[in-house]
Amino acid sequence: MRIVIAGGHGQIALRLERLLAARGDEVAGIIRHPEQGDDLREAGAEPVLLDLESASVEEVAEKLRGADAAVFAAGAGPGSDAARKDTVDKGAAVLFADAAVKAGVRRHVVVSSMGADPAHQGDDIFDVYLRAKGAADAYVQGLSALDSTILRPGALTNDAGTGLVRLEAKTGRGSVPRDDVAAVLAELVDSVATAGLVLELVSGSTPVSVAVKSVAGN
Repeated sequence: MRIVIAGGHGQIALRLERLLAARGDEVAGIIRHPEQGDDLREAGAEPVLLDLESASVEEVAEKLRGADAAVFAAGAGPGSDAARKDTVDKGAAVLFADAAVKAGVRRHVVVSSMGADPAHQGDDIFDVYLRAKGAADAYVQGLSALDSTILRPGALTNDAGTGLVRLEAKTGRGSVPRDDVAAVLAELVDSVATAGLVLELVSGSTPVSVAVKSVAGN
């Protein structure tokens, strides 16, 4: 498969790129800064230079053409202000989805956040973030031209992955290593049967591949 990842230099994206490249997939990661390219190449991915905050739908679609799947793993980051939550966490996610439609890439996986909700209340920066992610998720879910799966991990850690997770429509609060998020994403990319689902993810007791097969109904 050829898989294009938005936010290619993110902590989850780099882990995902390593997993996909190791199993023989062709992986491209969209990055904003040329100096990030070496890290992607080291992970086995092709760096694609493009700023999702300023690019047009056509420019993004051009990078997606010929792909078998698209993964949105970009984020403004914890130090960003409310404006960038809107332009990246919402705006870039919407742009990337529209570009996937234009490029004819049906399989679409979104890294969201537990608690994402367009109607989330509150004025703190994390509240703004959850509203932005929720609005983006709702938009993606409304695009019938995409086979989208939305993954909402709990609190992310840098602990070593265990390969054991809880993946359900509602898991309740919890944490999960980024390693295990990447492992779930790698399985979801292949699992078109999960299209239309919004899934929460925390650490658990079920092997990743079994957990994905379970939510896919097989």
